[in-house]
Amino acid sequence: MSLPEKGRDIEELLAEISRLKQDDLPVRGGKVTAYVYDTGRPEVHEAAARAYFEMLEVNTLDPTAFPSVVEMERQVVGAVAELLGGGSGIFTSGGTESIMLAVKAARDARPVGGRPRMAVPVTAHPAFHKAAHYLGVAVDAVPVDPVTFRASVAAVEEAITEDTVLVVASAPSYPQGVVDPVAEIAEAASARGVLCHVDACVGGWLLPWLREAGARVPPFDLSVPGVTSLSCDLHKFGYSPKGASVVLFADPALRRKAYFASASWPGYTVINATVQSSKSAGPLGGAWATFQALGRDGYLELGRATLAAARRLREGIAGIPGLRVLGDPESALVAFGSDEVDVFVLSDEARKRGWFLQPQLSYAGIPANIHITVTGVTLRGVEAMLEVIAESAEAARERGPAALPEGLVDLVAGLDLDALDDAAFGELAAAVGVDLGGSGQPEMAVVNAVLDALPADRREAVLIRFLSVIYA
Repeated sequence: MSLPEKGRDIEELLAEISRLKQDDLPVRGGKVTAYVYDTGRPEVHEAAARAYFEMLEVNTLDPTAFPSVVEMERQVVGAVAELLGGGSGIFTSGGTESIMLAVKAARDARPVGGRPRMAVPVTAHPAFHKAAHYLGVAVDAVPVDPVTFRASVAAVEEAITEDTVLVVASAPSYPQGVVDPVAEIAEAASARGVLCHVDACVGGWLLPWLREAGARVPPFDLSVPGVTSLSCDLHKFGYSPKGASVVLFADPALRRKAYFASASWPGYTVINATVQSSKSAGPLGGAWATFQALGRDGYLELGRATLAAARRLREGIAGIPGLRVLGDPESALVAFGSDEVDVFVLSDEARKRGWFLQPQLSYAGIPANIHITVTGVTLRGVEAMLEVIAESAEAARERGPAALPEGLVDLVAGLDLDALDDAAFGELAAAVGVDLGGSGQPEMAVVNAVLDALPADRREAVLIRFLSVIYA
């Protein structure tokens, strides 16, 4: 892109945006089962969009300059705290930032003699590894039960050392949608004087409504003894525009450990509650408006519809030959695998039929699988989704597993990626049928099969190169 000599007409700009989005996955309608959350209520999303725009240019950097930010955040955080066992909170840009602040607070609240460490189940979100990478914290991976996929309490206890500053549990973990034994993990952490964070980014604003709708949901929030912090995304089942999340702390003193202040310069006062400094209040306005537009009745109704859809989806998948649901999820996240068909090919077949079903790689003994996030709109199309899954499974069975060129995995595993520039890497990908610069919705079975055959560290290195080439 080169900057135009003269400013362009707004209608022309909007038309170009429409053109740029023509290959994007749809954000409404329920056919995309990851990344987006749809209430099925256009008026709610319209209210949020208008409030977002109204707060777009308000800068949350200085709350004394824009007191609207303080009042809105108090109301939004207060609503989350009321639902999730109390505490003091911070409005953030998303789950990763919420987790980053929780890890920072734990690190700074409990100085240790060696390198600070945290015990993290293998099913916990990579945001914990990202936070550890940025903040100099070591991660001790905790295994999960191979049948239930819940974190092992005994393994958590074994992982705690004198340098452990934080223990993590998920409610639910994203991959299989199951809730870790939060009460037992928090008790084990508390007995050793260690803080315990519950990652409820997905489930925080969902599980209470599912419980009220009749689901069996184990205790997981700040009302559980030993839970010291919790993250809850509002742009997931709160249905707010991205990015909106809240991190709660049981103790206000712990929340203060998440803050950052600097007086070591001659400029304006710097005091930040989040990782970002300047940022738009648009997401905060959008979250506030979504809460107001839906209210308790709206969220409960969405919870009932979500619960019904998740139950029907699990039941329907179990009835499709060759497929099985992984674990017994308490939430609205459903993962299924197969010993008979290639799930990566199944995912591609579903894309051909207009549905995005998210593939997940194998890891730590958990097989490759397909992940579906059930939202408030899913119930309307759950039978159509099951029909597509059944058709895609049969098509995948007929096609067979993704065909990998002989020696490709070994070649990728042995590549010196640092010796390849982006152009050479792109040419290598094209040689095996992967067009990183193409348009439309690509087939990904071959890429996923290669990644699945590699160890995690090589997957990460290859993924970084993919990203670099895409944006080159």
